[in-house]
Amino acid sequence: MKSTVLWGLIGLNVVLVCIFAGGFNRTNSAKAQLHRPPEYLMIPGEVNGGSTALVYIIDVDHGMLGAMAYDDSSRTLQTMPSIDLNRVYMVAAPNNMGR
Repeated sequence: MKSTVLWGLIGLNVVLVCIFAGGFNRTNSAKAQLHRPPEYLMIPGEVNGGSTALVYIIDVDHGMLGAMAYDDSSRTLQTMPSIDLNRVYMVAAPNNMGR
């Protein structure tokens, strides 16, 4: 009886040592940024000369700008087609080179 318990404990310790040693065998690679959700920046604003409130939405990862406004009369969200900010910045950059 004591011999069976002793061999059981020895086997358990061998298994635990193998599990512990297996943790050191892995390579250290950072995988935290592989599948992260996109980042959005939302800015409240309003149209000049009007009382319509807007929410400007900037997709930071893809460089896109869009806007949404709530229409009280039809109770719907009105959306603006998105604008590629990278293309806007490329057009504006040559004009500022001389300054």
